[in-house]
Amino acid sequence: QKVTVEVLDHLEHLALVDFRDAEGVERLQKAIEFANQLHEVNTEGVEPMDSVLEDRCLYLREDDATEGNCTKELLKNAREKVEEYFVAPPGNIPLPKLEERDTFLQGS
Repeated sequence: QKVTVEVLDHLEHLALVDFRDAEGVERLQKAIEFANQLHEVNTEGVEPMDSVLEDRCLYLREDDATEGNCTKELLKNAREKVEEYFVAPPGNIPLPKLEERDTFLQGS
């Protein structure tokens, strides 16, 4: 099953993942093939779950801060920052036009 340019465009905007190269498209196609195996599983009569742990009582712990005032130290790990915020690509990077990505799909 081939991935269309439109599907790539939609997935990139949903997940903020960049599929500009053939390797990215190939990984996506392999993931789709793997996920398609789920169609072969008989789930008739199986109730959907909210969580795999939904039958257990999950206790919450107190959220006690043990450290603080370490903004400068944390921001040293940022590749890019604006004021006191991490800049997290690729959401801030303009995605290529559909026509540009079409060339990668033709080669896969």
